[in-house]
Amino acid sequence: MPLYCATLVVRDAVTKLDALAIVALAADAVVTDPGTVRPKVVLPGGAWVEVEIPKFGEPPPLALDVYSTLGDDHAKIAALALLARLEEQTAWTVKPDFVL
Repeated sequence: MPLYCATLVVRDAVTKLDALAIVALAADAVVTDPGTVRPKVVLPGGAWVEVEIPKFGEPPPLALDVYSTLGDDHAKIAALALLARLEEQTAWTVKPDFVL
């Protein structure tokens, strides 16, 4: 089954655990698979978010990868919906890293 991804870029310094908690709160969801290598937040409609942090002490940005098995458009729509929620509920600077 193909996997589609739409990435949101967050230009604020935040840890992976904090980012997952903030995304879950903004999406009114919970972090699933906590304590594993691939914790995620499942979004309404079946897409999910995984957080990728910079490696080796690099500064932000961090990536919020929104995945879907339903198609590229579904991943992008879910990412844009999450972006709107994050803009409403956080002080993060978030931009899509994909063509609309």
